[in-house]
Amino acid sequence: MTTPAMPSTLQIGLSRGSLELRGYFREKSAVAFTLAMPVMLMLIFGMIFKGKVGNTGVDFRQYFAAGIIASGIMSTTFVSLGISIAQERDDGTLKRLYGTPMPKAAYFLGKTVLALTLSVLETVILFVLGNLLFGLKPPSTPERWLTFAWVFVAGVAVCTLLGIAISSVPRSGRGAAAVLNLPYIVLQFISGVYFTFADLPSGVQHVGALFPLKWISQGLRSALLPDALLASEPAHSWEHGRTGLVLAAWGAAGLTLCLTTFRWKRRRDG
Repeated sequence: MTTPAMPSTLQIGLSRGSLELRGYFREKSAVAFTLAMPVMLMLIFGMIFKGKVGNTGVDFRQYFAAGIIASGIMSTTFVSLGISIAQERDDGTLKRLYGTPMPKAAYFLGKTVLALTLSVLETVILFVLGNLLFGLKPPSTPERWLTFAWVFVAGVAVCTLLGIAISSVPRSGRGAAAVLNLPYIVLQFISGVYFTFADLPSGVQHVGALFPLKWISQGLRSALLPDALLASEPAHSWEHGRTGLVLAAWGAAGLTLCLTTFRWKRRRDG
């Protein structure tokens, strides 16, 4: 009698992803908070802010909508993922999983499936809303679609890795939301989400440019908005090469932190 072959890490990871999605969508409050928050911000700020971006002829609400899509990616990955992992560590879920034969990579693959699915869903919702309310148009050429795709995928990957890495920072699951939301909120204000990046003070621009949200926002603007907007960009260029380098550097840093600092147990468990 032949022994049945064990499922591969990929198969187990995809099964974990399906399980993660079913569990997530059962938590109605979590779904509402994660998906509805960027939508509410788009609606509120869209009603408050009007006018054009400088002399570019581009509606500021379209500029803002592109930034909110980038912010939504960070919300469904960095924030949501970091909080959920911290809570699973605190309630002992990670400790129990660590003691099973499941490949450790399958757990992270499952979380990645969850983060990617939520990011796609959030992006579709925000784009449809931006299109209906502010006239935000889809990429107009194959090159712009390609830019949108690689910026989106890179943004999801980087923020997912950073969410996994920062999940080890909160001392308990209860404190995870505060720890994760603080940098998220600050970065939105200094990354060209709520305000035109070029209008921010020079020092704030330099700080914002150190972090990935600024580059994800700029990359999405380059795919969704006309080149007339370049007049309002600090470098007067979309800087796709620099965007790729910055996101790659943050991805490498996030992966290194995941490999060196991730904990399966609570601190008090030793």
